[in-house]
Amino acid sequence: MPENSRYRRFYKVVESIPEGRVATYGQVAQLAGKPGRARLVGHALSSLEEESDVPWHRVINARGEISRRGLGDSEHYQRVLLESEGVVFTEGGRVNLVRYQWR
Repeated sequence: MPENSRYRRFYKVVESIPEGRVATYGQVAQLAGKPGRARLVGHALSSLEEESDVPWHRVINARGEISRRGLGDSEHYQRVLLESEGVVFTEGGRVNLVRYQWR
């Protein structure tokens, strides 16, 4: 089980997102029974340890974009992971949610 049991519900939802699909922070919150807590989902994912098996990279914002995370190159890494699963980005850096959003 992931490191922080306080966020267990969020992690279970994220673990359900299939390869090649994405979910939004708000969608994860809703499915975890915490509607309106999209930011809390972001905190939960940012608290994961580096070696975690939770596929955090499959969670993006409601605009279909990768959210900035401060310092580092995590946005580029997230995009590489998603592209390796077949997710396509537009020139503007967005994912077509109609096509790739997990339902």
